[in-house]
This record gives sequence, structure tokens and C-alpha cells, in this order.
Amino acid sequence: MTEIVTAMAPASIGADGPTIQLTPQDRSPNRGRQALFSIVLSLAVIAAVIHEMGGLEIARMRAMMPMGVGFWLVFAAGYLVTPASEWLIFHRLWGIPAGGMLALLRKKIYNELLLGYLGEAYFYTWARKRVALTAAPFGAVKDVAILSAMTGNGVTMLLVAIMLPMVGTTRLGLDSHMLVYSLAILLAVSVGAMVFRRKVFTLPRADLVMITQVHLARIAFTTLANAVMWHIVLPQVPLSWWLFLATLRLLVSRLPLMPNKDLLFAGFAVLALGHEGDIGALMTLMAGLLLAAHLVLGGLLAVRDLIAPEASA
Repeated sequence: MTEIVTAMAPASIGADGPTIQLTPQDRSPNRGRQALFSIVLSLAVIAAVIHEMGGLEIARMRAMMPMGVGFWLVFAAGYLVTPASEWLIFHRLWGIPAGGMLALLRKKIYNELLLGYLGEAYFYTWARKRVALTAAPFGAVKDVAILSAMTGNGVTMLLVAIMLPMVGTTRLGLDSHMLVYSLAILLAVSVGAMVFRRKVFTLPRADLVMITQVHLARIAFTTLANAVMWHIVLPQVPLSWWLFLATLRLLVSRLPLMPNKDLLFAGFAVLALGHEGDIGALMTLMAGLLLAAHLVLGGLLAVRDLIAPEASA
């Protein structure tokens, strides 16, 4: 029996034996193809920038822009909170370096200027080459995206329960049937994800809880930042009212079947505050500044990527 075991044991490899090269299966050795993908995305972003520039009313925006530094600090924080929160999540999951913030900023811009969830595909390819990924890395990206939507849905349903008795549906012209259908869709999606969570989610429960907590903090910070920015532009309106309207805007934006969401929110704001001209100008300013931020940062990153495509691939 001893002889059989000895015969079956693998031969040991000495110091002078052949070296075995192991290649990670989740990292493509073809960097040229990845660089080409980066170049194509960069050209697409530049094309989107050129196209969207025509929609900016720069002269009107300049006339409405606040000059204080505080507004721009809050605006920058509100813009960067999404990639920063995602960096925190993936830093805890995978230990991504500080340079991952740029990749997540590209992810945000690709989703906003080009195509939804194209940013997730880019970030997945970026992470495969730079980080020692855990098992099923695509599952982690998927879980983060699904939990972001589910967290938003949960906050929306909670806000409806809290705010609907306060605002009333008839005074605001809100279609009660559409509201019920929208909430039914959100509830069905969330309940379905929870029922089939073992098949939907890949990460362990502790990681899912951490991701949900980060998403909740991001939503709360974004809502507060919007209220503070609006209060800086129109200081005659109390901050408490802006917090109310920022929360209401979050609610309206998450309802899937409600048409003309921007017009609906503007109607809420005018009815609540009675500053029709000011509210319209404020919403135009904020939408224009957000688009301008996408265009400026997207253009700068695209030019950088064209100069050094290997660095961003």
C-alpha cells in the first residue's frame, strides 16, 4: 500500500525545474483591444459633448449663477458624492486604489452622456486588470447596481407614506391612479428581489448590508445638498421648505409611470412657494449646470484618454 501511495504522489519540482506561468482567467492579455475600447468610448463622449453643447444657454446661465464659493463647494460635493460612495463600496469589497475614483467618474459620465449601464461595463473591464478581484466580480458590480435601485425604491415608498397626507393629491394635480400603479411596480420589483435574493445577489449578507447603508447615506446627502444649493440661490425661501421640496423631488423622480416629472415637480414648487418665475429659472440653472459639469469633465477625460488610451483601458 505504501508503494502505491508513493507511486501516485506528484513528483516534486526542484529549484532548477521548469517555471509554470499562471495567467488569471479574468484578465485579458490583449491590452490593445482594451485600449481600442477606451478610444471608442472617448470619441463617443466627445461626440456627445459637441451635440449637447447646443442645448446650453450659456449667457442665461451666467446671468443666474451665484458668485459665492459656498454654492460651488456644495455643487461639487453633490456631483462627486455618487462616484465617491461607489469608491468606498468597491474599496471595501476589492481594495481598489485611489485612482479608482477617476474610473468611477468615467462610469458616471458614460451613463449620463452615452447609455445607461455602459459605465458599469467600463468599470468592470477597468477593475479586472487592476485589482485582485474576488470570485464572480461581475456579480459584485451587479449587486451594487441592483441595491442602488432597490434602496431608492424603498426610500420612495417611505416618502410616499410620510408625505402624501401632507401634500394631498388633488391640490397638486397628481394622478392618483398613476401613483398607485407606480408604487405597485416599485413594490413588486423590491419584493421580487428579496424573495429571490439567493439567486439575484452574489455577495454575502454583510457586504449587502454595507452597500445598502452607503446608498442610503448617498441619497440623504444628495437631497440635503440640493436643498442647500437652492437656498443659496433663493435665500428668501427658508431652508426647511427647500428640504421639503428636495425630498419631494426625490419622490417624483423615482416614480416610474409619472409623465413630465420635471414639470410636475415645478408645479409642486410653484404651488408651495408661489415664486413661479424664480422657480423656473432655478430649475433651468441647476439642469444646465449639471449638464455643463458632465460635458466639461467628460471632454477633459476623453481628451486625456485619447492621449494615453493604455492608462484608462
